[in-house]
Amino acid sequence: MKSRRMVGAGIAALTTATLLLTGCSGGGGDSDDAAATTGTLDFYTDKAAWEPDFDELNETSKEAVDITLNTTGYSDAAQYDAFIKQSFRTQKSPGLFTWHTGDSLKQLVDEGLVAETTDLWTKAIDEGWATEDLRSEYTFDDKQYCVPMNIAYWVMYYNKNIFEEQGIEEPTTWDELDAAATKLKAAGITPYYQTSTLFTFQWFQQLVAGTDPELYKGLSTGDVKYTDPEIVDIMNIWLDEQEKGWFSDAGSTVDPAVGLKQGDFAMINFGSFFNGSLDGAGMVSGEDYDMFVIPAVNADLGTTPVAVESGPICVAENSKQKDLGMAYSEWWMSPDAQTAWNAARGDVAFNPKATVNDPMLSELGTTVADDSHTLFTRYFEATPTPILTVALEQFGAFNANPGDPMPFLEAIQAEADKYWADQE
Repeated sequence: MKSRRMVGAGIAALTTATLLLTGCSGGGGDSDDAAATTGTLDFYTDKAAWEPDFDELNETSKEAVDITLNTTGYSDAAQYDAFIKQSFRTQKSPGLFTWHTGDSLKQLVDEGLVAETTDLWTKAIDEGWATEDLRSEYTFDDKQYCVPMNIAYWVMYYNKNIFEEQGIEEPTTWDELDAAATKLKAAGITPYYQTSTLFTFQWFQQLVAGTDPELYKGLSTGDVKYTDPEIVDIMNIWLDEQEKGWFSDAGSTVDPAVGLKQGDFAMINFGSFFNGSLDGAGMVSGEDYDMFVIPAVNADLGTTPVAVESGPICVAENSKQKDLGMAYSEWWMSPDAQTAWNAARGDVAFNPKATVNDPMLSELGTTVADDSHTLFTRYFEATPTPILTVALEQFGAFNANPGDPMPFLEAIQAEADKYWADQE
């Protein structure tokens, strides 16, 4: 197995970019690679920590379709995005790369930068490997682009030992969740994790969608303003919780999985892919940690909203490894591939026919599929990119220095006004 490369900053990233853009990377090859459907496939991802998991699949994919990944993982998301976008201006675009759904993917599709995958999706739907709801996340003008790397539901993870020591049961209502946070804080335990970088949006999306899903949807279409009274009221709920000391130090550099393990906080709102990080930190699923669907803020909603995300794997349209990338993408959607990925990463499978080893994740998939839950698109994908960029910064600033929410909301709305005006 090849050595792990954690490319995130400085000389390492510059060297990698230079190699790819000058055609000297591992599998970039010459023009003969254009028709290749077996061999070594250059794969770039912004999930550097997952690189060993992708490597673990090489033995399975080698046997199944005679393709192995040559993976380069970036740990700096902004640097990764810039590198991928730069590569499109050359003839050396990566054969396979991870991206984002929503507006970020739409931009690449509109510019003709990613390969169409309609045939792969048609096969997947016919075989029962994917759902129509999932296909809609990858559909633009009735055509599909990219395939799902994964699917994740945003839930609340918790330290089981802390809950048991404090006599706290899994909350099933928002009032019960507030009561749990109050009890934890009284015992000197910080209830929730937060950060000031990247993953700054979770609690906002949970509060808004859990109060009124239509209000949440309106933010993504411009029909609702961030400065509307309903949003301000919701932000004040968040501020009140901040002032109660319910959230961890937003500037902490401790890995969140390690933080949950050592009791820096009792709960963390994260995607269901977090199981892999917790397992890697030495916690045991069902013994040291567990999860629950976060109750709706508004008890009168009837169903509980659950945030869902799906991160894509894409093939660059002008890549010399396009055929190889498409062949791997087709295999990736199969039950065998998704079963192997689940075993390697410990993730919820988007393919209903894949085997999910972790009973906790298997149960979660069943739970969110019942009639008492409603799925909504994660804020990161639901929000147009220019607005998202500002919002993440403002939520991060709010986490770092909580205060009157209006200046933060006004900054986001100013960017939203510019964006929606340009769409007219």
